[in-house]
Amino acid sequence: MGALDRYLDEQLSRGRAYFTREEGLDALGLSQGAFSAAATRLTRKRRLASPRRGFFLILRPEDQIAGAPDPVRWIDPLMKYLGLDYRISLLRAAAFHGSSHQAAMVFQVVVPRQLRAFDIGRHRLQFVYQAPAAFAKANHPDWLAQMKSEAGFAKVAGVELVLLDSARYFHKAAGINGVAQIAKDLGAHADPRKLAKAAAYYENASVRRLGYLLDRAGHVRQAGALEPFARKAKSMKLLDPSVKPLIESFAALHEKDSKWKLIINEPVEADF
Repeated sequence: MGALDRYLDEQLSRGRAYFTREEGLDALGLSQGAFSAAATRLTRKRRLASPRRGFFLILRPEDQIAGAPDPVRWIDPLMKYLGLDYRISLLRAAAFHGSSHQAAMVFQVVVPRQLRAFDIGRHRLQFVYQAPAAFAKANHPDWLAQMKSEAGFAKVAGVELVLLDSARYFHKAAGINGVAQIAKDLGAHADPRKLAKAAAYYENASVRRLGYLLDRAGHVRQAGALEPFARKAKSMKLLDPSVKPLIESFAALHEKDSKWKLIINEPVEADF
């Protein structure tokens, strides 16, 4: 058994299933070349996986079929390694909070920096960019929750941020109908005051979109908390901006919601 093999066993015995290249080099005293060769060998044997250069996951036998552990077990140390704050949000967070309709096929993380999505084993991680200033305000500790695993805790958006993120990044949340379902499932659990405070850091059109969907779902208090944003709006916006009419004049044929100042250019279908 090689030095790196023993190091992996020692880490697992301490309940730690990840390490950085720097930590491995310091602990083992290997040269860069010897370490890289050993890591490559163990990656081929499915004992290691690397979601980012210089950061390694130690695979237990039960992880080897999927090719990597559930990302909730290692997203927090990975983001600390990258020096970034974060929050798990959108579909995985909606499912965590009880939106049972959301089959989260992708692990989505909101971050204040552009990062590429990647696949590791059977898992796909997608990073959703939020401008740093807005992210810093929205990622308030009071608006976050914790997702627990046997490896520790990871930051997850609270219900209010899940709703706002889903409305803002609706194209990554199964479209308008996906957001409508999330609003229906989770809306009653949102604190109206928190929702209104957090909404100040989102685009007005996104807040109106969420207000309309909460209204439709019958979550009156939560929708009411967002009405002041609609009253500030100076123009109508499309409910679903991804659906553009071929001829601009066709937009006039769609129903308009004067309360939320939205053009209802796409029928909403959810389990209301």
